[in-house]
Amino acid sequence: MSGALARLLFYPTLAYNVVMEKVSSRRWFDRVDQNVILGALPFKSMTQELVQKENVKGVITMNEEYETKYFCNSVEEWKAVGVEQLRLSTVDLTGVPSLENLHRGVEFALRVKEQGATVYIHCKAGRSRSATLVAAYLIKLHCWSPEEACQILRSIRPHVLVHTAQMEMLHHYHQQVWIGEKS
Repeated sequence: MSGALARLLFYPTLAYNVVMEKVSSRRWFDRVDQNVILGALPFKSMTQELVQKENVKGVITMNEEYETKYFCNSVEEWKAVGVEQLRLSTVDLTGVPSLENLHRGVEFALRVKEQGATVYIHCKAGRSRSATLVAAYLIKLHCWSPEEACQILRSIRPHVLVHTAQMEMLHHYHQQVWIGEKS
């Protein structure tokens, strides 16, 4: 049922995001560190800015395929401009990235970081699904707790909203990465 609701609300909530970016202090994307940008759907019209100005060489898409079909570059279009894309489909509104996808996304981001480039991590609004993955990246990189990582993200991107179930998954991730490693 939640997947159907997410599909039904996709266009109205996308329009809301566009309006909020125009009438408020929200930005379409924010740089988290030298190698990671957290943002909303990267429209095709943003490709050159992201590649040339922001040094994006990797894109992690947390969206389901229907969300990006008409507005965003395909894997082939990203590849044509020298960008590798990883899709970690997660249902909008209620979805929680799996533990496996958090690990895959963080490893991808770290690989792009090692190349001295930037990874653009996004969902529809750059607020929940993608913020959960960026929090996992910060946990891995800095040994921060999920709360610390989310607090830092909210200081950079105030409209970040990591839901309870997503926070629980970040606790599992933190335990696997740091506590399990020390046992």
